Amino acid sequence: MTDFDVVVIGASWGGLRALERILGELPGDFPTPIVVAQHRDIDAEEDLLARLLNRHTTLCIEDADDKRRLEPGSVLLSPPGYHVLIADGCVDLSVDAPVQFARPSIDVLFESAAHEHGARTLGVLLTGANADGAAGLAEIARRGGRTVVQDPADAERPEMPRAALAALTPDHVVRLDEVAALLQRLCRPEVRS
Repeated sequence: MTDFDVVVIGASWGGLRALERILGELPGDFPTPIVVAQHRDIDAEEDLLARLLNRHTTLCIEDADDKRRLEPGSVLLSPPGYHVLIADGCVDLSVDAPVQFARPSIDVLFESAAHEHGARTLGVLLTGANADGAAGLAEIARRGGRTVVQDPADAERPEMPRAALAALTPDHVVRLDEVAALLQRLCRPEVRS
């Protein structure tokens, strides 16, 4: 039994490489659903990010569909031009106005996860060139969830991790090559011992 209902990951500039690394190191039977908000061009080819990431992992990675249930071993990506929110064990897609100039917004995903799952939310903020995700990660912390920030010195673009460090004191600040092992320890009780 895992301590978390959901892992939410946010990334922007440099996120493709970061996600390839993290998801490529997680096993296909990872016990906690993962939802990712990666800043993408609104005109990006549908499913392109999922196809690229699926080359590196045994997890099932797909663009999220509205009302899709969260399931262990799955990774749902925010489709281009949509916010993804978590409610009632599912993802909801929204075309509300951009937040922090982004749709999908990391803050929107993180805040919805925090409101839905509270202390059973694990938030991970990676490389990026703006402040999106900092407020959402702070909300996860405020509601008792666990927070992970990529070390800004290790990020392709450090602005996003730095904004998070200015907004909260995260539970973990780690290099990219440490994130997957940390997720394993946090989400798989048998790995902790």
